[in-house]
Amino acid sequence: MADEVILLDYWPSMFGMRTKMALAEKGVSYEYIETDPWIKTPLLIEMNPIHKKIPVLIHKGKPICESLIQLEYIDEVWPGTYPMLPSDPYQKAQARFWADFIDKKFYDPSWKVWGAKGEEQVAAKKELLEHFKTLETELGDKTYYGGEVFGFLDIALMGYYSWFKAMEKFGEFSIETEFPKLTEWTKRCLERESVVKALTDSDKIIEYAYVLRKKFGAE
Repeated sequence: MADEVILLDYWPSMFGMRTKMALAEKGVSYEYIETDPWIKTPLLIEMNPIHKKIPVLIHKGKPICESLIQLEYIDEVWPGTYPMLPSDPYQKAQARFWADFIDKKFYDPSWKVWGAKGEEQVAAKKELLEHFKTLETELGDKTYYGGEVFGFLDIALMGYYSWFKAMEKFGEFSIETEFPKLTEWTKRCLERESVVKALTDSDKIIEYAYVLRKKFGAE
């Protein structure tokens, strides 16, 4: 019981998908508790009293909040066969920088492109495409973002993959057409069982996006 691992998460969460990928990569078994973020359950409030958001990773009764922090925690507690973060200090700093870029720059337009309308959606699409281009440029000709090994930054971005189709549908663009190298990278990532099992069906995400659009007044 002392080593019990619990994940409070919600099925459409790109952040929770990251954590599930990392746990799968390390072969860590855990209890999954579906937690709707719109409903602040007593357990969620207890384990994340500051933000009251999912995902929350609970290990030995102690909560670890924020998905990128969870990835680092998982990497340190369960080193396994290989580290998700590179050992080189500079490369580690770069991986953290780009993961931070994804959450601080990429996240906002990534939801506004399907969750907004009018000028706000147009602006979001323009910004999102610029960020996709930046991320493709950073990938370059590498197999994965960290080189030859699937790791921290790959997980950080692949967490969003289930939402790509919704972005394309409502934003009226094609990732495969506009960002071929990024597309090939996603295909390589999708060869990993840890990734496939963590992701949610993209069509189900689109259905959920319609629900949220009505909630946000975009329909």
